[in-house]
Amino acid sequence: MSSAPLQVGLTGNVASGKSTVARAWAKAGVPVVSADDLARDAVAPGSPGLQEVVDAFGPQVLRSDGTLDRDHLRERVFQDTEARKRLEAILHPRIRELREAWLQEQRDEGAPLVVSEIPLLFETGLEGEVHLIVFVDAPEEERRRRLVEDRGLTPEEANRIMAAQGDPGEKRRRSHHVLKNDGTLEDLEARARSLLEELRVRSPALTPMRLDLHLHTRGSWDSLSDPEAVLARARERGIHRIAITDHNRLHVAREMHERHPDAVIPGEEVKTAEGIDVIGLYLSTEIPKGTPMAETCRRIRDQGGIVYLPHPYAAGKGGSGRFAEELAPQVDVVEVLNARLRSRKRNQQALELALRQGRLQGAGSDAHTVGEVGNAWVEVPRHPNEPGALLHALGEARIHGRRAPLHVFLASNWAKVRKRFS
Repeated sequence: MSSAPLQVGLTGNVASGKSTVARAWAKAGVPVVSADDLARDAVAPGSPGLQEVVDAFGPQVLRSDGTLDRDHLRERVFQDTEARKRLEAILHPRIRELREAWLQEQRDEGAPLVVSEIPLLFETGLEGEVHLIVFVDAPEEERRRRLVEDRGLTPEEANRIMAAQGDPGEKRRRSHHVLKNDGTLEDLEARARSLLEELRVRSPALTPMRLDLHLHTRGSWDSLSDPEAVLARARERGIHRIAITDHNRLHVAREMHERHPDAVIPGEEVKTAEGIDVIGLYLSTEIPKGTPMAETCRRIRDQGGIVYLPHPYAAGKGGSGRFAEELAPQVDVVEVLNARLRSRKRNQQALELALRQGRLQGAGSDAHTVGEVGNAWVEVPRHPNEPGALLHALGEARIHGRRAPLHVFLASNWAKVRKRFS
């Protein structure tokens, strides 16, 4: 099984020199994909994306040959914030799909390192989709000069474009590496080559992943969370992969896994005949509510899934620990940190159970609202989104998190009421 590549996000404000760095790295043999190129593919002649842009902005955005007049469209959207948001709503999902397809090709070919050139990486909330961020930085006046003298823009156009992008100081702070472009072209290329050599020798173990292994969406009877919003929130908080584990339902998790195969683990939290919860990860078939706990574990394994025991000492849903010792030998992973448990003692008891029984350790936010996502997570080496790879990675797990605030339980109760009477 080939390991997942180290994913580098290359970004920088307009006219900073990031495309020069991208070309230098591509010339050195690194797979590089450009968000701008993907944006062109998303609106290629005859594509659904192009038709949606025409529907939104009118036929005047087309050239006589049927291709998109990017200059005309750029001028419109940079003068109109709402127009820019409409365009981004059309393009960004398509660009994301094209990028994920490209990444899968690189994984299949065994590429150890890949680069995504994304000018608006921070603005579009994509920082959680890469392992390392490289920011190319150039002085503001020099960037303005390049836009006017090299690209033929007016000073007003240059100022509008620059103002529409985020603060470079904040981007420098949030990046792992900063490439300064304050000298000659040769200076920048030399710095890019030096950084590339550093990236190439990085061990995958030095760039861990964060996983939230237990959370809920509107597929659960006590949650209203939109699953795409849940995933977006996870990415904002630096969570690379989530397990959607709705109560006794699998359909949302499966749909999200199909749309985001590297970012979502399909799971289900089954209420067993004994009244306690057992989670199955990597499921393809829903397990009915009321299935006995031993049978639930067997059905999870029959699907090639992972048996994950959540909050084993919680009152009610965990049976206050009555079944913990009996169940532990039948599970793969014990949840030792659940962010929704009010008592630290319950999580400590779960940790002691995992250590006593020699089980792997997991953690999850148990989020029922979008704001809770990422309150607890497990940090593991990077690995493919597959059951065996996750079990291997959990052997090196590091648990992190915090308790959820009390008010989140009001949101869960409100969700129950709304669904009951809707």
